[in-house]
Amino acid sequence: MATKTISITVEAYERLRALKKNEKTNFSDVIVKYYPVKRKLSDVLSELGDCTGLADSVETASRGMRKSKLREARI
Repeated sequence: MATKTISITVEAYERLRALKKNEKTNFSDVIVKYYPVKRKLSDVLSELGDCTGLADSVETASRGMRKSKLREARI
């Protein structure tokens, strides 16, 4: 497996270290777990199968958002 060396801040290092489960876990495992490859929405939806209720809820919410007016904030 090829490796790359990167520089990170002490704060970033401490955060990564806190996410490690044990000493056998390496930082690459932590990064891959918490930052997975981006997936297309269509791929996720196809895995869910028939979601008529979800689709209806999204459509209703979308219509409501389009109908609502933006409120002006007066300062």
